[in-house]
Amino acid sequence: MTESKAAKKVDGEAAALEKIAAMPGPYRAMGERIHALIRSSAPALQPTTWYGMPAYAKDGKVICFFRADTYMTFGLTDKANLALEDGAPHQLRGSSWFFTALDDATESELAAIVRRAAS
Repeated sequence: MTESKAAKKVDGEAAALEKIAAMPGPYRAMGERIHALIRSSAPALQPTTWYGMPAYAKDGKVICFFRADTYMTFGLTDKANLALEDGAPHQLRGSSWFFTALDDATESELAAIVRRAAS
């Protein structure tokens, strides 16, 4: 990795963590958990910011992001892998979700979404 790519990677992580640290109380802890979940579920994704939100990119293209306002919102961009599973016919695919709490079941579902989106 060149020095500038390494610096950009560090800067992206720092910028994402700064945005998470600025989130209001209950969402800050959720943001920290989501950050850790994304980093462990899809290590190829690199933290960055996108439109002022923590985001995660692959090959320079943002795959997913999250933000905190009235709810915690997690979303995928058009660069995410949204391929249909098992050759299913066209179906509606979710691209964003919101929640007010982050329990084990939600974390598990988010991890699966992130792994699929980053594949």
